[in-house]
Order: sequence, then C-alpha cells, then structure tokens
Amino acid sequence: MADTAPATPKTTGLLSLIGKTPMVEVKNLDTGPCRLFLKMESNNPGGSIKDRIAVTMLDQAEAEGWLQPGGTIVEATAGNTGLALTLVGVQRGYRVLLVIPDKMSREKIQHVRAMGAEVRLTRSDVGKGHPEYYMDLAESLAQKIPGAFYVNQFANAANPLAHELTTGPEIWEQMEGDVDAFVAGIGSGGTITGVARYLKSVSPSTEAILADPVGSVLAGYVNDGAPSPKGSYTVEGIGQDFIPETADISVIDRAYSIPDVEAIAAARELLAKEGVLAGSSSGTLLAAALRYCREQTEPKRVVSFVCDTGAKYLSKVYNDGWLTDQGLTPKTLHGDLRDVVSRPANEIISVGPDDTLAVAYGRMRQADVSQLPVMDGGRLVGILDDSDIVHVLDTDEITRAERFAKPVKSAMATQLDTVQVHETLNDLIPIFDRDHVAIVMDGQEFVGLITRVDLINHLKLNA
Repeated sequence: MADTAPATPKTTGLLSLIGKTPMVEVKNLDTGPCRLFLKMESNNPGGSIKDRIAVTMLDQAEAEGWLQPGGTIVEATAGNTGLALTLVGVQRGYRVLLVIPDKMSREKIQHVRAMGAEVRLTRSDVGKGHPEYYMDLAESLAQKIPGAFYVNQFANAANPLAHELTTGPEIWEQMEGDVDAFVAGIGSGGTITGVARYLKSVSPSTEAILADPVGSVLAGYVNDGAPSPKGSYTVEGIGQDFIPETADISVIDRAYSIPDVEAIAAARELLAKEGVLAGSSSGTLLAAALRYCREQTEPKRVVSFVCDTGAKYLSKVYNDGWLTDQGLTPKTLHGDLRDVVSRPANEIISVGPDDTLAVAYGRMRQADVSQLPVMDGGRLVGILDDSDIVHVLDTDEITRAERFAKPVKSAMATQLDTVQVHETLNDLIPIFDRDHVAIVMDGQEFVGLITRVDLINHLKLNA
C-alpha cells in the first residue's frame, strides 16, 4: 500500500495559531562571523508579535473581572496591538476602541476598521502629558465609557509575561539551547523584557540587545544612564520618549541607535535578498543585529524578530515616492528648481491627448494626484487637472458615458505656467496664487511638476 502524507492537524480555531512561529536563518546578508536567525512573528494570524500579548492581557482582564461581557476594550496603539486586540476581542464579543497616532500606515488603520474596531486618530507630534497624546487620550476615553477596560500595554504586567512564558521558551527550544544574543526593540517593552528574563534564567551569558530608532530616548538610558536626544522618526511601533513601566532596562546589555534611512534600507534588503517582507520596526532590529554581528571577533548565534509583515507598509517603506517625500532616499541636488520637483518627468504618470477622460480620471485616482501632464511623442503639450474634467462633465447634452469618452485634448489646458530650472522659489508663488501647478522646463525639455505641497515639503526638509 502506497505511503500517504500525514493529514494537516486540525486546530480549535484561529487563535490557536498564535505563537510557535518558525525560525529562519539569514543566508544572503553579511553577518560577519555570526549566524543570524529571525523568528517569524509575522506568521501569527494577526500578522505580528502583538497577537501573543493580546491573548494574555485579555485573559487576565477577564479572570480579574476588569472586563465584563459586553464591555469595551480601549487601547493606545501604533497599530499592531490594536490589530491583535481586535482579532481577539471581536471574537469574544467586545467592542474595541483604538487610539492611534496619525503617522501610522493607512494599511493598519484600514485593517482594524475592517475587522470591526472603532478608531480615534490623534496627533503624533505631542508628548506624554498632552491631552492629545495617544496614551493620555485613550485613558481619558476609557474613564468616560461605562464598562470600558483600558488595556494599557505600557503598564500591563501580562505583556512581558506573555513573552516570558511563550516567546522565550520557543527561542530556546528552536535554537537547541544555544543563544549568544538576541535583538529586540521597545515599543511597550514587553518583548525584550519577557524574552530576556526567560533566556537569562536558562543562559545567564545571553546578551539582550536593544534596537532603538534615532529620536527615541531609550538607547541612551541603556548605554549611558541618560536619555538620548529626543526627536522624530518614521519607523512605527518601537521607540519612546519615556521608559514604559513594562520595560525592564536592567535586563538589557547594550543598545544601538538606528536612523530611519538605515532601518528602511535593511528592511528592503531583507526582501530583496532573503525574500522576507518585513515592517519598518523589523528593519531597525535587523540593522542593529547586523551591526552587532559584524562587530564580533568570534562566531556567535544571534536571534532577532520579523515583528510584523511588511504588507502593512506598502504605502510607506516599499513606496519609493513616499520615501523621497520624507527625505529617506539619496537625491542628487542641483541647486535649482529640480531639487523641488518630487517626481522627475520619467516617473510621472501622464496621459496622451487622444486618451479618454475616463482613462485620465482612472490614472489620477490610481496615482492619488489631481493633475496629469499630457505628453505627445515625449513632448509636453498640455496639462489636465480634475477641474478640467468637472467642466466637461457639467452638461446634460450628452450621456455620462459619452462625456467620459471625450479625448483629453478636448479638456486639457494648453496655456501652461512654465518656469525654467534656474528660476527662484519666489517665481513659483504667482503660479500657485492662480491655483495652478508649476511646470518646470530645462530649455524645451520637460523636467517635472511642482505643486504647493512639493514646495512645502522641500522647505520642511531643507529648513
């Protein structure tokens, strides 16, 4: 009788898939004399390591009577804890209200809303103590809602306990009891604290390494006993301007401060060379792990994490245009208006004069722009913006389908507001006062477009 493959084991439900994530060795990056392993927390059903703590924190809240049937879960979150709490909470019949800083990726926000959570966006440019700071606002809302439970992952002892009971033991077993160091970040501090407590209990020589964004204060506390300079950073989910109660700094041996550029480059290199699609915080962890590995003079076995999937950051980390707008990609400076153009001519979405208005509108929507250059044989012949399309549609003389079938050349503007690359920023203002977009030319060659937003972004990055 022919052998048959064993059947896939049945599970008791989606939540039973949380944890027991695989470990993958990095093979195609320069790890110096070390071997680097990544624990694939992105394989959790909610797509991140935060699934682990959601179960533990809600289990404890129910057991202690803090969360009653029909109650409301309230949390301040960078997204992943919110996703995890929604995943668990909705299945248990709770209302979920999340307070999320406005710098978080739209994929995360759309995800939690689609799962049934209510979202309150708040400012990301204010610190602890301000009423719009996401943690303070979440606590305030929870106090006003009957039957609400403020999870507060930043001061919830069940957070590090989840990692001490699950993540740490899994790493130890998968690494066959041989771990020289592990690298993690601090968002709430639960991961690095819980894992360090477990690994150091079975292997006191194992080092706990903190990966911290430049602009977070935490690396300074670890290395020097004083906060690092506080600033802004684009990496999501890790870094703080205070030490969370759940973060035990004493278990951390050393820290690396990683700038956004290095973190994002590491995440993209991980995808290009290892095929792993990871989020921005994973890029920070990987960059710190690579620094640590390359500094070693003897072989070591090092573990870090893919904290969440990069599918949540396609509009940011893996979007070349967004990185350019944030000043996170190298850009050759010319000392003229070419420096203000956010997208050069060869990268701009355009239409031809004989394309239909339906095609033009579709491209505007896809590229999230309100105007398109009209190109004919490589030559700029016009500009079409959304107001031009509105004027054509504002008639009942023909059907809607006939209106959208009209060619672009019937609606485009041909009297163009052009500036030469050598002109000044002040020369852009009269064009913007007419609610037009500036068309930048180098002689007869089309260079690109400049909008008000492009000018503001240029001044912001080059102040």
